[in-house]
Amino acid sequence: MIRALLSCIVVMTLSGCGIFSSRRSPDTPKPAQPSTGVNKSGGYYLDDGPGASPPANIDSIADAVPRVEPLHRGALRPYTVMGRNYVPMTAVAPYRARGVASWYGRRYHGKLTATGDAYDMYGMSAAHPTLPLPSYVRVTSVANGKSVVVRVNDRGPFIDSRLIDLSYTAAHKLGIIAGGSAMVEVEVIVPGMAATVAAAPVAAASPATDRQIPIATEGSGVHVQLAAFGSRENADAYAARLRGDLSWLDGQLQVQARDNLFRVLAGPYASVAEARQNADKISQALGITPLVVVK
Repeated sequence: MIRALLSCIVVMTLSGCGIFSSRRSPDTPKPAQPSTGVNKSGGYYLDDGPGASPPANIDSIADAVPRVEPLHRGALRPYTVMGRNYVPMTAVAPYRARGVASWYGRRYHGKLTATGDAYDMYGMSAAHPTLPLPSYVRVTSVANGKSVVVRVNDRGPFIDSRLIDLSYTAAHKLGIIAGGSAMVEVEVIVPGMAATVAAAPVAAASPATDRQIPIATEGSGVHVQLAAFGSRENADAYAARLRGDLSWLDGQLQVQARDNLFRVLAGPYASVAEARQNADKISQALGITPLVVVK
């Protein structure tokens, strides 16, 4: 108990914030898994596994419903786990990647997630190292094409090359419980933007650093969208913070209202190529995934 307490204190001190849930710590030993991160044997992480009596209607549990939510401030700061640095995205923005999904169950059921919610292994939730918390993603199994929508409210996984940790129910609905892990595609759902974001190429991604910058077509003119908010006040506050953090963006930033959302845009730019160049620069500076908007 004393060692566990000391480990927790060390983690919180190094991170500078209390974003870590009780299910992960730097001195937690890795499970016996193949180096690929895909568990072929169906074993569980330590003593984790399905609950003794899962709901009889688990297949009918509804997917999470995406909605605009305030982000958890404590989960937006860079942090380090097991000697690896992570830079979370600071706004809900397009993101699409392919990687290994695993799941977690009874070992963490009822414990607090990084957002302060109690983890429910029978809910539709997930953990990701860098996506903004909370946010919503569509997870699709590469093997069988099954798809679910989950609410990301926790940090992890921090082992091997895994991209996302799913709740027991989400993993069950994707058909990956027995195998323990599987290759999936993960795509952020940005409320209010589903009809405008064009599909971007999916690449094998490093959860901490690889970010896709897709293009959305809406008319004429080229901008870079940095974030979208449900209120004008939040959008203006975010734009003001960007002007202070990135002085070279001052004069380029604007807030536009569309589809009941207030979008923070940079531009306009003379071409998509110029917009992409600035989007890459913004991504490196802020750790977010900008969207190039042609309108």
